[in-house]
Amino acid sequence: MTAVPTPWFVYMVRTATGALYTGISTDPERRLRQHSGALTGGAKALKGKGPLQLVFTFAMPCRSSASKLEYQLKQWNKTQKELLLKQEVTQLNLLQQLSGESRIGLVCATD
Repeated sequence: MTAVPTPWFVYMVRTATGALYTGISTDPERRLRQHSGALTGGAKALKGKGPLQLVFTFAMPCRSSASKLEYQLKQWNKTQKELLLKQEVTQLNLLQQLSGESRIGLVCATD
């Protein structure tokens, strides 16, 4: 019997000043608690920047594909990310293209 792989999520957190932080996790809610200081292990880049708000999650089939999509999103400027958060059709289509096999490769090895 083959184990079902745990999905990975690309997520974005908005800081109190409106900045957007992009990361990956198997549990974005837990990761937000870490970033907020409720649990240990949050990113240094977010220390003292709260309150933090989880504003975006996108499921990926494995860590490798999530990391590749995270990298692509980190190349976007804030305006592009804000359009994604507003769920503009063109941005969602672009995200689908970025997360597709042609760009990221969804064939996942064991993470």
